[in-house]
Amino acid sequence: MPVETLNYLLAVGTLAMQVAGAGFLALYFLQKRFADLRDIAGLLSRWGIWVGLFLTLGATAMTLYYSEVLGFVPCGWCWVQRVFLWPQVVLFALALYKRDRSAADYSIAFSIFGAAAALYQHYLQMGGSALIPCPATGAGDCAQRLMFEFGYITFPFMAATLFGFLIVLMLFVRKRAV
Repeated sequence: MPVETLNYLLAVGTLAMQVAGAGFLALYFLQKRFADLRDIAGLLSRWGIWVGLFLTLGATAMTLYYSEVLGFVPCGWCWVQRVFLWPQVVLFALALYKRDRSAADYSIAFSIFGAAAALYQHYLQMGGSALIPCPATGAGDCAQRLMFEFGYITFPFMAATLFGFLIVLMLFVRKRAV
């Protein structure tokens, strides 16, 4: 599959995650008012850890595919985002194995820091001036856009979307755990 096609498909998936994430966030706040919404919230709560595992596993596989197979050199901020993404695969797998829903709190923490790094890199790639230097030397340029779909979706924005989606999803998982 050509890289352009893969980029486009990932961007469409990012759009879908943005729409779903906004809908789920609205659902989170409206579920108390409307009894019909509680069933959907219950599904998200029940299956949230599984969804988190599949999303983080897929995103981890894609980061490795782009860097190791396609030869895209990850920059310093990409590595920072990976630091907050990759452990979540293990976190969700262990949470499923141990039936530990409190892992949602750790996922939210990882995702907040990962989203901050991703949004900062997106800011750089959209032409912002560096407030913090690129954290790695000899790696790719943190401000270079390797992908740009729909006029705003870059690799870091995909990561920020994923982290944001995980935060919203884990709010449902957390609510049930309490």
